[in-house]
Amino acid sequence: MKVTIRRWNREDAADLAESLSNPKVQANLRDGLPYPYSEKDALEYIDAMLAADPQKTFAFAIDVDGKAVGSIGAFRQGNIHNRTAEVGYYVGEPYWGKGIMTQALMQLCDYIFANTDILRLYAEPFAYNKGSRRVLEKSGFQIEGTLRSNAVKDGRVLDMVMYSRIKE
Repeated sequence: MKVTIRRWNREDAADLAESLSNPKVQANLRDGLPYPYSEKDALEYIDAMLAADPQKTFAFAIDVDGKAVGSIGAFRQGNIHNRTAEVGYYVGEPYWGKGIMTQALMQLCDYIFANTDILRLYAEPFAYNKGSRRVLEKSGFQIEGTLRSNAVKDGRVLDMVMYSRIKE
């Protein structure tokens, strides 16, 4: 199984819609995504990522054997944090637990640190999301602390965990 990260293309819309129309995938993401997630929604997202400022938004499809199975990106922060980027990602449920996200995250980190002036990448998974936390740990991220009562998702108050990886 060959895992790569690559630029989005409009032909990925059906694969993107399939992944994000799963409530188990959306349960671990921030609010604001339509449900069910249509191909029209996917095309709007893909077009926005292709048009985004390439110095601030680093958005990629996670490709396994020619199919977009998920999404990964780093988003540059502003002001005094402009050399920091937040990382976000997901992969479709059929691809959970196969090491795909760890490979994709390692590729993203390598790309960001080699091609930008960003010094620090961070992620804030929900504390209960053991899979995402494990991906971060296997990819060289370190826990900085627990953000207590940091989010409300589906009516539940949730802790999040701050992870970071610093350019070496």
